[in-house]
Amino acid sequence: MQRLYVMIKIMNKRQRRQQNIINFIKNKDRVSNSEILDFLKDSVERTTLQRDLNYLQEQGLVLRTGSGRSTVYAISDINRIFLPVNIKEYFEIPYLKREVKESFNYEILTILGNDIFTIEEKQRLEQLQKDFIKNFSKYDSQTLINKEFERIMIEFSWKSSVIEGNTYSLLGTEALIKNNVIGKGKTKEETQMILNHKDIFNEAIQNKERFRKLNYSDIEYIHSVLTKKLGISKNIRNGSVGITGTNYKPLNNSYQIEEVAREMVDLINEKESFFEKAFLISILVAYIQIFEDGNKRTSRMISNAILLAHNSIPLSYRIVDTEEYIKAMVLFYEINNVSYFKQIFIDQFEDAVNNYFK
Repeated sequence: MQRLYVMIKIMNKRQRRQQNIINFIKNKDRVSNSEILDFLKDSVERTTLQRDLNYLQEQGLVLRTGSGRSTVYAISDINRIFLPVNIKEYFEIPYLKREVKESFNYEILTILGNDIFTIEEKQRLEQLQKDFIKNFSKYDSQTLINKEFERIMIEFSWKSSVIEGNTYSLLGTEALIKNNVIGKGKTKEETQMILNHKDIFNEAIQNKERFRKLNYSDIEYIHSVLTKKLGISKNIRNGSVGITGTNYKPLNNSYQIEEVAREMVDLINEKESFFEKAFLISILVAYIQIFEDGNKRTSRMISNAILLAHNSIPLSYRIVDTEEYIKAMVLFYEINNVSYFKQIFIDQFEDAVNNYFK
């Protein structure tokens, strides 16, 4: 037992050192072996550092170029998008002073063609899917199945709308959806937003097969239902749009937007994992900003439609912190980093499996 404790302690020390190395390289363009040694303040031998760098290179976390004294290490764009970010430190910097990618990254779809989830994350999601299938198989009453999906729909309609600034409570949302009781003091727009969520969620359940393979027209259709009677244009956005709290500026030409959106659909259909499909659509519609408004709610709903189409459980987002959700989106807008949104996606999937059909 003592030996095991010592081994774990050594491993943790090595992992912390390697994370420090990654963080140091990440904040530089290219660094040499000697620069990393200076950063570590000679706390490790050069041979130990070289073993660490070799390991990080084998894991695909750092890139090595040059040879001999000209050898330098860097982090590729592919790896930058997956590396964990200190959220607190990042958002302590005023958004006007943050170093960000201010315009759309045309390489992002190519980068996201790589595996999105780590082996551990895949295993966690696959195990949760097995748990859901096992739980769902115990339901032999269509009435009970319908009631449980209704519960998910109500909680999703509520939280997805809250993320958009809607002030309906969960109980108020339930009363509206089940009994058509309009919340006191609520605007017509808030009420309509909830009802639109209900309509498209129910349609996604009733027509699951439609979303096994995504079509661009599906995105337009889901957006049109979600924004019905809200005074939002159904057409592709043409012109500039600003996003609160970030300097990122999406594409401003409708032809470019449609071209990229169709490439996004192709990317999603090429993915074998429905988890990757659902995850990618949940960030890319909002990143591209296809429409003048309603992009995030559209992305969440399409993501759920994909999960339903593959006999999985949709996300209600009931436990997500709205501010943290927005931070995760901004992080992707500004530096194309998906680490925080992946964490939210996986946590919400786990909550759905553990909360519904139990």
